[in-house]
Amino acid sequence: MSDLATRAKAAGIAVHWEDATGRQRTVADDTLAAILDRLDRSTDGEATFVTADVGMPIVTTAAPGAATLALEHGPQRIVQVASDGTIPPIGEPGYHRLDTARGAITLAIAPRRCIPAPPGHSWSPAVQIPALRGSRPAPYGDFGSLAEAARAFAGAGADALAISPTHALFPADPSRFSPYAPSSRLVHHALLASTADDDTDSGALIDWQAVLPRRLAALRHAFDRATPDEIARFDAAAARRPDWQQHALYDALHAHFFAESGAHGWQDWPTAYHDPTAPAVEAFAREHADAVRFYSFLQWRADTGLADAHAAARDAGMRIGLIADLAVGMDAGGSHAWSRRSDLLTGLSIGAPPDPLGPQGQNWGITALCPFALRRTGFDAFIRTVRAGLAHAGGIRIDHALGLCRLWVIPEGGKPGDGAYLAMPFTDLLRILAIESHRANAIVIGEDLGTVPPGFRDTLTARGIYGMRVLPFERDANSFTPSKAWDACAVAMTGTHDTATLAGWWTGHDITWAHKLKRSDSDEPSDRLRRIGEKKALWTAATQAGVASGPVPHDAAPAIDAALAFTAQAPCPLTIVPLEDLVGIEEQPNLPGTTDEHPNWRRRMPDTTEALLARPEVARRTAILSHKSPA
Repeated sequence: MSDLATRAKAAGIAVHWEDATGRQRTVADDTLAAILDRLDRSTDGEATFVTADVGMPIVTTAAPGAATLALEHGPQRIVQVASDGTIPPIGEPGYHRLDTARGAITLAIAPRRCIPAPPGHSWSPAVQIPALRGSRPAPYGDFGSLAEAARAFAGAGADALAISPTHALFPADPSRFSPYAPSSRLVHHALLASTADDDTDSGALIDWQAVLPRRLAALRHAFDRATPDEIARFDAAAARRPDWQQHALYDALHAHFFAESGAHGWQDWPTAYHDPTAPAVEAFAREHADAVRFYSFLQWRADTGLADAHAAARDAGMRIGLIADLAVGMDAGGSHAWSRRSDLLTGLSIGAPPDPLGPQGQNWGITALCPFALRRTGFDAFIRTVRAGLAHAGGIRIDHALGLCRLWVIPEGGKPGDGAYLAMPFTDLLRILAIESHRANAIVIGEDLGTVPPGFRDTLTARGIYGMRVLPFERDANSFTPSKAWDACAVAMTGTHDTATLAGWWTGHDITWAHKLKRSDSDEPSDRLRRIGEKKALWTAATQAGVASGPVPHDAAPAIDAALAFTAQAPCPLTIVPLEDLVGIEEQPNLPGTTDEHPNWRRRMPDTTEALLARPEVARRTAILSHKSPA
């Protein structure tokens, strides 16, 4: 093994990897060198943050002898450190402190499993928040629309409501509206805060460039005329959230330089503003104190709105409430990268290696948390991120959960295929998730789709993290797997925001898009002929399951009913159905691999949630899903 390969292996970079076809690949030397050059591998020497399981011996770097254990919610006691650094098991989960002769060590002691889903079977719609329509006209769905939707779905028998990410975006730049490329995951999307001053409705597609500036202006008006009581409540909340101030300072700077020069991120600002502690930044904060305070006020409005939506769900009878969505990374020019740069894989972006669906690989244009930084900082950024996601939710879905184990990292400026897998501290991250799951009394769902490493799903299952069994993928070349044979340690789904809707798949609308954008390797007649066989296979599976009968229908409606009933028969504790499938909509929210070619994240529902649920076909489908749910 070369010196370069040895150094790469020591850094957790896989020199060799197996692609989706089972072929062994070797990472090029120049790629390894570029990644190593950008990877901050510094550590603070001995580990000062150690994870372990409840009731199991704990291996530390402490010197042998007596040490003081201070439980997070309990008394102190003296423990003996063995010659190999091991201390006796701890029965209480939490973040404890071990004071030793060499210094303090944080002990993150995890429950064996995350919180389980409620007993019995539950169902949840999955919604894109901006797609919702509420009782008052608005250009896009917001947290007010979400609260109304939560009450309506609870009335229809749902126990949860899975939502799109609510991470902070870029208020001054309306062109950046993808919920999966946030400025920060530590705070919320300020312009999802509702206001009565923005009552211009929109059609089937949201024009973000037109509506976001109007919402920002309406919220500024709300700030300017806020009552003394509102200001007092805002000030009290802001005093507990210094991170709002830091993020607000970024938003004010971003707005200033975006207006001045179109600056995309902090890297495009004058150098004097690159460091959040720099004198120029401090001067800006003083000179633009009102703007900074306004953006902090927006965080309060957004946080309150999301909290109200979750409370509405629980008060209406949902046993879980909102299920938040945690994006896998963040924009390298955003708030997190500016204020906590050392947390991240600076100079590296993440994506996916080449596979049959993406022969060139994928570069998602975002960065992620650095494994070495996590260890240096006691996993602070990860803990904060998970807590932000669970602050107002009864569950969380981890996008690209494979990233807990390994990330496909690409040097800045490189091609998507010119990357490598970087190992993440998988066991530590899972233990922290278990601790935070119990603290928030929330379930955890991991998106385990794609090129899955051997044993990955079994490891998630052992930790009580639910995988995702998605109907279009539960099949082989000729038939669909009976849903009753799906594993129970997962959620059952008819689709995701990235897959064709049931109606779109049944009518071949996804094939139309594939050929419109020249994204199919086959000719259109062959694809449509193949789809006829696939539809027959699904109908046969539904018929054998007792939820369909007769010949394969031409119309999508009976096929949607059958697919919902088929999916709901899975032994999974929770069935999640995109709202598009409940309503029978052909278009999907997002078409992966596209930007402007497809109206991603712009589609709206055809009516209010309450009106949609009153439609006979939708009421029939919610009844199908509620059939197995507790009354």
